[in-house]
Amino acid sequence: MTELPHLFAGLVALAIAAVALFAAKRILVHLENATIVSTAPEDFALKNQGLAFQRAAADAANVLPIYGSSELLVPASPYRGNIFFRTAPTGFQLSPVGGGGTTPLIILQKVGALGSELRGKKIAISLSPNWFFATKPGWRAYAGNFSSVAATEMVFGSALDFDLKREIASRMLECPSTLEQRPLLNFALRRLASGGWRDRILFRAVWPAGKAQSLLLELQDHLTALHYIRYRLKSAPQLHSEMIDWSQLVAKASKTKPSDAGRIENASAFDRQIPPGSRDAAFKNGINRSPAWVDLELLLRALASARAQPLILSMPVPGEFYDHAGVSRSARDDYYTKMRALVQRYHFPVVEFQEHDEDTPFLIRHASHLTAKGWAYYDRTLDDFFHGRLPRS
Repeated sequence: MTELPHLFAGLVALAIAAVALFAAKRILVHLENATIVSTAPEDFALKNQGLAFQRAAADAANVLPIYGSSELLVPASPYRGNIFFRTAPTGFQLSPVGGGGTTPLIILQKVGALGSELRGKKIAISLSPNWFFATKPGWRAYAGNFSSVAATEMVFGSALDFDLKREIASRMLECPSTLEQRPLLNFALRRLASGGWRDRILFRAVWPAGKAQSLLLELQDHLTALHYIRYRLKSAPQLHSEMIDWSQLVAKASKTKPSDAGRIENASAFDRQIPPGSRDAAFKNGINRSPAWVDLELLLRALASARAQPLILSMPVPGEFYDHAGVSRSARDDYYTKMRALVQRYHFPVVEFQEHDEDTPFLIRHASHLTAKGWAYYDRTLDDFFHGRLPRS
């Protein structure tokens, strides 16, 4: 009988601790939401690696999250989306999430982790065409962008069904280096990938431990976000509306000299001319065999499961560069056709800027990065999408 008071006291202590943690989380989430005007337009590692600021952006009515790679971060042009929309001139801010070498499989894990928080939320996904030309995945870049908190929440969360998780797990296991220091996640992914009834039972058996780990990572993420807000938060921009003449803005941006203009003008001086179309077969083989298409379809399925409202953007192929490299326009059109067909199967809007394939000032020539002109077109498309207009390219 003497054990009962001790048991009761222990249960009371656990209940108090649970209430305290719940209250602390609510306070931290409130702080993250209250500072979204400052954090939304910024690009920093914590936003990319954690989920706290991504959730705050998903909760904000006047913020449009955009997921992509390094094209979201460079160059430092006033037309770059997060800079251009910083003061919400047309009623919203753009919140970039991404880093150099980000892949569709990384974006997929973030979407799967956010899950129901994206229900009915407009988000944009920016794709790099070169992802879909390589026959081998860039696992080094994938590992550099891997987020333990996103992967764990996706695996042990309830946003995605078992079959979708199984296919995602199979892809994630192809990069074992990201799982070497994460034994529980590694074990769960192997059980998911197998899909057998014994493995399903084992996955359910470790689910409570995985969920507890996910909650701990989430709390750590919120505490790190608190540190950022206290010591590194930039002052909030003064929001103000403007009347944007998009035709005039695009025309003005088009006159801005690209940062690699000298290399474009002198390309023939240092590049060996390759016979036109001589590399079409190899290029098409890369498109047909690239595993990025598998990851993109998994991402589209996750977006559909979350009932998000995405806009899929693809930068154009740098046509002038590929013309010079022996890849014809007709071969490059295979990419646009395949991209459009895949996305439209899920009834999502897609803009691939195909008509800018040979528009040299649209892209920085040797990288999948937008120039001022390219960003002006992206900005107009994003604005159309946010305000419910049919996106233009």
